[in-house]
Amino acid sequence: MTLVAQNVVVRQLTDYAELLATQRLYESIWRPTGDNGTPPVTAELLRAMTKAGSYVAGAFDGDALVGACIGFCSPPAMGALHSHIAGVAAGMRGRNVGYALKLDQRTWALERGLTEVSWTFDPLVRRNAYFNLGKLAADATEYLPDFYGHMDDDINGGGETDRLLIRWRIASPEVAAACAGQPRTVSARGVVGLGISEDGLPVRGVTTGGTVLVAVPADIETLRATNPAAATEWRYAVREVLGDLLAGGARVTGFDRSGWYVVERSGS
Repeated sequence: MTLVAQNVVVRQLTDYAELLATQRLYESIWRPTGDNGTPPVTAELLRAMTKAGSYVAGAFDGDALVGACIGFCSPPAMGALHSHIAGVAAGMRGRNVGYALKLDQRTWALERGLTEVSWTFDPLVRRNAYFNLGKLAADATEYLPDFYGHMDDDINGGGETDRLLIRWRIASPEVAAACAGQPRTVSARGVVGLGISEDGLPVRGVTTGGTVLVAVPADIETLRATNPAAATEWRYAVREVLGDLLAGGARVTGFDRSGWYVVERSGS
């Protein structure tokens, strides 16, 4: 049981009513739409995962479920957990609920002899980029174009689902420090590989320097609702610049809170 956020307790879920509440919570966060809209997970799937010994945890504010995180193990030799989905109720943002869930997940994995937790996230979502790369000190290792295919929900907006693969080396000193409240910090200094114009659109720069900065919009979710064409332009621009850098052997060293991926080119 983990208590990090004020009045919020994280624990494993086993009761079917709580698993159904997790399905409903995720539906309220992702808001599936259209004829093909389906919930991110179902209570029946979660029931099977708990029986198999997977990681299925919920964050509670009193009796209310306000966040949940779901993961399953990779092949034994890999010593890894894949964290498939995590979400926090909109009204609980800013209260460290997501952080509490990840700390609980790290403890759970370490207790089982695992050394790594992986997951994916949308590289266009600025707050998640900082959370993963800064607050948790995880590493972004691979760009995955349209990883989940077309997804009909309010968050993904029906567009292509590019993702960054995260590897969280949970026993490393840097991660231990981050989990003790000392996030990874980086300086947004280098050549601009992708910048932002005055009207909020992506501007391609140069990627020939040792350190390359790649920008993302301030709020891609709002942009998808108000200007879908601009959101799509950002998707392809980040895919081209950040995706090509990673494919060429470059390494993301962190994310500056002002909105920049900091990327070190191979051999620099």
